[in-house]
Amino acid sequence: MDSVSSSFSFLHPLHLHPFLLNPSKTPNSPSNPKFLIFFLFFLSFLTFSFSASDSPSQSTYIRICNNLVTASPIRRPNEAATSSAAIADSLRFQTGYFTSAHRLFNRSAASDYSKRLSFRVTSVRSTQNDDVFELRGQILLQQRGANSNYRRLLKVYRGHRVSNWRVSQWIRAFLWGFWSRSSGKLCMIGTGSDGNKLTDANVVLKLRYPLDLNVLDTLVSGTLESFDDKSSLNYFEPISILALSQGLDYRFTLVGNANEDENGGCFGGSDGENLPLGDLSKGACTVFRGRMDQFELEYGSHCGEVSCNPIGSGAQKLPDFMYFYGSRCVARQRVQMLLGFPDTSYHDFLFPFYPNTTLISEGVWDEKENRLCATACRILNFTGALGIGDSGYFGKVGFQSSFKSARGLQGYVYTEIERVRKYCGEKMNDSGRGKKKYPDGYSSDMRFSMTIRSDKGQVARGYSSPLFVGEQSYEGLLYGVLTKMGKLKSPRTGSDHYSSLSNVSYTMNFSPPPDFKLGDQISSPEVKINAEGIYNRNTGILCMTGCRNLRSNGKILMKNESMDCEIVVNVQFSALNARRRDSVKGTIESTRLKSDPYYFGPLQLSSISIYTSQADASIWRMDFEIVMLLISNTLACLLVGLQLLHVRKHPEALPYISIVMLLVITLGHMIPLILNFGALFSHSEQTVFLGSEGWLEVNEVVVRMVTMIAFLLELRLLHLTWSSRQHEGSQPGLWGSEKKVLCITLPLYVGVILTAWFVHILRSAPRKGSRPFRLSRHRFKFPLGQAYQSPSILEDLKSYAGLLLDGFLLPQIIFNITSNAEGYTLASSFYVGTTIVRILPHAYDLYRAHTSAWFLDSSFIYANHRMGFYSTAWDIVIPCGGVLFAVLVYLQQRFGSRCILPKRFRESSVYEKVPAIGNDEL
Repeated sequence: MDSVSSSFSFLHPLHLHPFLLNPSKTPNSPSNPKFLIFFLFFLSFLTFSFSASDSPSQSTYIRICNNLVTASPIRRPNEAATSSAAIADSLRFQTGYFTSAHRLFNRSAASDYSKRLSFRVTSVRSTQNDDVFELRGQILLQQRGANSNYRRLLKVYRGHRVSNWRVSQWIRAFLWGFWSRSSGKLCMIGTGSDGNKLTDANVVLKLRYPLDLNVLDTLVSGTLESFDDKSSLNYFEPISILALSQGLDYRFTLVGNANEDENGGCFGGSDGENLPLGDLSKGACTVFRGRMDQFELEYGSHCGEVSCNPIGSGAQKLPDFMYFYGSRCVARQRVQMLLGFPDTSYHDFLFPFYPNTTLISEGVWDEKENRLCATACRILNFTGALGIGDSGYFGKVGFQSSFKSARGLQGYVYTEIERVRKYCGEKMNDSGRGKKKYPDGYSSDMRFSMTIRSDKGQVARGYSSPLFVGEQSYEGLLYGVLTKMGKLKSPRTGSDHYSSLSNVSYTMNFSPPPDFKLGDQISSPEVKINAEGIYNRNTGILCMTGCRNLRSNGKILMKNESMDCEIVVNVQFSALNARRRDSVKGTIESTRLKSDPYYFGPLQLSSISIYTSQADASIWRMDFEIVMLLISNTLACLLVGLQLLHVRKHPEALPYISIVMLLVITLGHMIPLILNFGALFSHSEQTVFLGSEGWLEVNEVVVRMVTMIAFLLELRLLHLTWSSRQHEGSQPGLWGSEKKVLCITLPLYVGVILTAWFVHILRSAPRKGSRPFRLSRHRFKFPLGQAYQSPSILEDLKSYAGLLLDGFLLPQIIFNITSNAEGYTLASSFYVGTTIVRILPHAYDLYRAHTSAWFLDSSFIYANHRMGFYSTAWDIVIPCGGVLFAVLVYLQQRFGSRCILPKRFRESSVYEKVPAIGNDEL
């Protein structure tokens, strides 16, 4: 947005531009001492006159704002002044909400959580009134619409918050004015623009800051108004503003005071043993300040009788999540927080500040009990009034971290390890065999996406991620991003006796379809299993016992009311150095009796997530294939150019070039260009998945541009050949030979097309339990329950075009035989070089298939399986055929076009017409 804001006009202070004086036409030149003295006196007078305010229009401020904050002359530089940095920090805010002006913001399409508001002060100057300060600053109001790429991004960043919004409408205003410290009022005027409807609109910002900053008076309220004429295009309705104050003199009044009881304001004792925070330099502030976390809400059975909605009984639906944001923290333990309860449509990185669903809270960290105790207040109205009372009573609601909120904890207490050894003792004692290497317990490879399949064939998808490995919190980058992620800090100290067994805790989430059943009950929209157990890095076996929250009416029940902890999870990780790609496999089983209502059949777990090393290898391979493809297409251009030079030196060779061959070559490049035309302008989901979207898309465009150049050169060669056949003196028998070539090759090409269409039908409707029939090697494994997605008919046409190019010399060989052509029709560099260019992808595909332990088939760039026929058989047959065709053309041009035929077929069938001899001449 900074680049946009630079183009907006701003109410700058009055600047004195230098006088443009021409000495030749001005009697009082600057060299005149009297004029110079007069000019300096006039300049000092202006400076003194406007020292009270650098505003471009002081009268405008007096007319609009003087009744709120009286303007005051600026204090001279040598006079004492208050620290401007502290005032600027106390007046800024970045967490706020505003009502939408209908003309600027689309009310119907906007979500209440999509609005963002920020205000910052860029300059503070003291005035002659110690209570008033001159300010310069800017305010930004944003309303964001739905992100069209959200679903695609959610697949990539599975299990973490991904922004579902993009900035669609905004207004930025640059302001100048005054703030009164005693009244807390601020009034500033300036110009605002939105890049569309507004251009240099005259606006006024009026704010009221709290005087006694505490939890009951911590909100900044005000308006942004237009003082243009109502008939002006720049006029808009007043916009109400509500924001959280960032003042430095906040006073904790509800909790954390010295006169509170020994429990620090907490009601009741702790439900169990709480883990302490780590040895942090700033105490609890290190964990809470400036951090946003998401928690799942848990409701008890009493919620059917009384309201359990934290945001009031007027809400129609109980919220599923609570968002926590630590806005300020002082004295290592006192925390001010915002608690948000948005609906399930909210997905963003920023706190959802909406007055109707936000609570403002303050609390204190109890170091004895290792817990945070806080009191919260609702926002009663848009003026910023907060309240505490019995009118908004709601029942007890529990909450738990929905992702990972364990930062700062010293460790994890494992309570189920002995139970795990009971179920998985033999597996854990296995020391492993062979030279297989499995992921280290502290590596990022331990988290994976997964597919769950029930015993009835129902399928659900989710993710798994460690919470703790040993005593260490499992930190890392966002889940699912295929970038280079280093290992976590391993407890190894250089000893060779480092244990292969590690205690681990996991969170496993999956979202089943509506008809998915766990036991006798239909499953909830999301199933979450918290588990702990042992991981054996020598065998790649992970064995855990876990608990799942039971739900009622789609809501999580409180922990002490309903938990199913009779679950065993077994996971087998695939080897890092496996010669073939094996997916992660496992089971989730219930240890309850089958008669128990909470019993469910075994769930099969599988994953196609790739390891970090495999992702690095795939990205390196893709970079190499991009270079190879660019070289291949560039060579194709050069080789056609060499053929054009050849026919320029030997124009008599033009008529003897097969037009069918040139059509095959031209169409072979044209078909992929047409079918891939959208790639020049569209984004590829695969490139986003591989984390190198921009680099790959740029190279795709370059590759297609080079291919287009080759296509145009081939089109030029085709045009020259066709024109040479039209000239007088050209042999009419050449067209007859061309027809024979067409009669021989056309049925062959049609047969191949029908075969490709027949294969496409077989692949489009695979039978249950049978592998799909395919002519190409596709080693990509699909997870359990996911149907095989066969290539479309357009992709089959791409492969067919590649096969035509592989056999491009066949029409020329037949044409040479039928026309009995002599001489060097084709340049050896053209047909030999083009043959090599067509052979190299198949040779590389053989090499890739036998050296790569894993690859993603849809990420192929060079030797792309969707652009030709590639398999072990095709990679042998096609190069052999290409070499054979090149040898035949060489023999035809060296020893005659029919030298490859048996001797009895080599005689010419053309008879010379001789004059008849009559009897009189005898």
